[in-house]
Amino acid sequence: MTTNAIRCLALAIGILAVVQAFAQAGDRIVSGAITSPSGSRIATARLSIKNIANGDTKSVSVKRDGSYVIRNLLPGTYEITVSARGFADAHTTVAISADGKPVVNLVLQASSTREAGKGQVGSSTVKGDVTTSVSELPLNGRSASDVAALEPGVATARTQASGQAQRGFGTEMTISGGRPRQNDSRLDGISVNDYSNGPPGSALGVNLGVDAVEQFSVLTSNYPAQHGRSSGGIIGASTRSGTSEFHGSVYEFFRNSALDARNFFDTQKPPFRRNQFGGSLGGPILKDRTFIFGDYEGLRSSLGVTQVDTVPSPTARAGNLSTGQIKVDPTVLSFVNAFYPLPNGSLLGAGDTGIFTFSGQQVTPENYFTTKVDHKLSEQDAVSGTYMFDTGTVRQPDELNDKRTGYDSRRQMFTVNETHTFNPHFLSSFRFGINRVVAVTGLTFPNGNSHASDGSFFTVPGKNAPGAEVTGLTRFSGGLGSPSNFNFYWTSLQAYEDLSSNRGKHSLKFGVGLERIRDNMLGVSDTGGVFSFNSLSDFLTNIPFFLSAAIPSAVTERGIRQTILGAYIQDDWRWRPNVTINLGVRYEMATVPTEVQGKLTTLRHITDATPHVGDPLFSNPTLRNFEPRVGVSWDPFGSGKTAISAGFGMFDVLPLPYLIQFNELFSAPFFEAGSATNLPAGSFPRAAFASIGSPNTFHSFGGIAATSPGQRACAQRGCIRSQPQEPLSA
Repeated sequence: MTTNAIRCLALAIGILAVVQAFAQAGDRIVSGAITSPSGSRIATARLSIKNIANGDTKSVSVKRDGSYVIRNLLPGTYEITVSARGFADAHTTVAISADGKPVVNLVLQASSTREAGKGQVGSSTVKGDVTTSVSELPLNGRSASDVAALEPGVATARTQASGQAQRGFGTEMTISGGRPRQNDSRLDGISVNDYSNGPPGSALGVNLGVDAVEQFSVLTSNYPAQHGRSSGGIIGASTRSGTSEFHGSVYEFFRNSALDARNFFDTQKPPFRRNQFGGSLGGPILKDRTFIFGDYEGLRSSLGVTQVDTVPSPTARAGNLSTGQIKVDPTVLSFVNAFYPLPNGSLLGAGDTGIFTFSGQQVTPENYFTTKVDHKLSEQDAVSGTYMFDTGTVRQPDELNDKRTGYDSRRQMFTVNETHTFNPHFLSSFRFGINRVVAVTGLTFPNGNSHASDGSFFTVPGKNAPGAEVTGLTRFSGGLGSPSNFNFYWTSLQAYEDLSSNRGKHSLKFGVGLERIRDNMLGVSDTGGVFSFNSLSDFLTNIPFFLSAAIPSAVTERGIRQTILGAYIQDDWRWRPNVTINLGVRYEMATVPTEVQGKLTTLRHITDATPHVGDPLFSNPTLRNFEPRVGVSWDPFGSGKTAISAGFGMFDVLPLPYLIQFNELFSAPFFEAGSATNLPAGSFPRAAFASIGSPNTFHSFGGIAATSPGQRACAQRGCIRSQPQEPLSA
């Protein structure tokens, strides 16, 4: 037999095999009819069939006589779900063999309410649900929070540099035009906003755990009365549960700089390595009663970052400026040679300054873990619990490669949920949760330059070299321990009770929620002092213009406490078979923040000579926060495919600790920072600190220089004074 004949025979066999395969697939069908308990056919039902093995799903609408046929099915076990307006969903499983043609008839029971998961018919809430598995989405850094940006009306609003923990580490988003601080992020029904009222995130700025997310939703506007604590959007996620069989996954994602391009400022392409790896496993502990799911994810990143600095040129250090010869102060020259490297690039302008470029590695390890346990106590009671832990650190060179800087984050969340079914029409759900966030910024570490820890350059006694801001030069942030630093310890304890009752055309839901906030924090601004110089010439000749420094003995912690109480009632009234009216009202109040040691201060009137110290910080504006919610949803064709919705609601912005924490951290008399202008020549770096306390010194109130005569008189009388530092429970 010739080669061509063999090829023709093989092609013919292949064609016959394909035809036979399609013929067999066409023979495998499932059919049946959908009826009501009275036996009448339901023509508005919709049916979906899912292959349990691979998740493949097909959906069809039944015919006018209530019958259906689904063709072209592979052999296997399938799950059938049928839904129709006015009826409870029906579920069943069916096994389809190689030549099977099963007939499955289903009877739908009447229901007084529309079941969940039917799009937005019956609700006026504008929302979006992620139907695809979150882990299958192409997310940079595998950050689960990025899923929210896929919804209409949601946009990221990253307005801060990485590592600025003062505003949190999560990705900021604006939802329906609201401010990022007006949103509320929830995991398993517990608010996981941080101390800045921002979304969850790690030191790297990502929110790991996409493999642990079962469902993800975004409520953008007109949400019902059961949702509070927010006037923006509600971003919700739920943790996966274990199933009746053990299933798991192992993965690793790897990125590097092999295909990256060198940017304009790179002398050579900086290396980049990122590994994200982990695994998940879920299954039964006790058959049909107890299930467990766990997920671990690790991230190891080493990112090369090129920094371009402006530094004094060799001729400038010798006193040969383009504007003329100057006599360089030996103390300043020693400081410059210690902390400002020589240019390794081109000179700028007239040659007084030059470019120094270097590439340093930003090293970030992060570890994430979560586990969830579900247990069926009885036919009426079920309980579940979730624990999440996430810790990450970032280390990178500073602006001039003199030291390494860093910031840390650690998050923990624990929640327990108990549901009790009193009868088919009455359900109770209780949740308790703890959200714990720790963030530390402004950390410094040695990086090979011994001068960074040389105390001989100090300005503030006991500290290392101060920072320097010189017009035309890259800002130097100071030696080890000199930059501003913040420590946040946020703990939120929450409890919620929700009751649901379905009676006739009404679906009632009412409940209460209580949140206790513990916000412990310590902030030190300009720890080692910061000098300002008006020009390079003034810097080299030691003529400082301005100095700002914290007084070490007047740095104290703060422990803010607050309680939030909310209650609501909601009624989804099915006025007509295709018209649902949503009625609800919520009451929510927040107590006036207090401080555990009474270290609160405020100016009642701008002309007051001294600040008001202690409680209350202000009069409570939240005692009348009644928030009505009204909405309507209309299905004009009665098919469940079209929904026209409208709604109205009132939403309040609560005065949470993030609004006052920085004012209280840096307010007299419990924090003292000095600043001085018109410093004498030659006072950099040591002698200038003695000027703090002189008549030209300003002390800070709430981080603002106290320049009014009344405030200066207050300082002279001693109302700005040092207080002993008393440690708080972290």
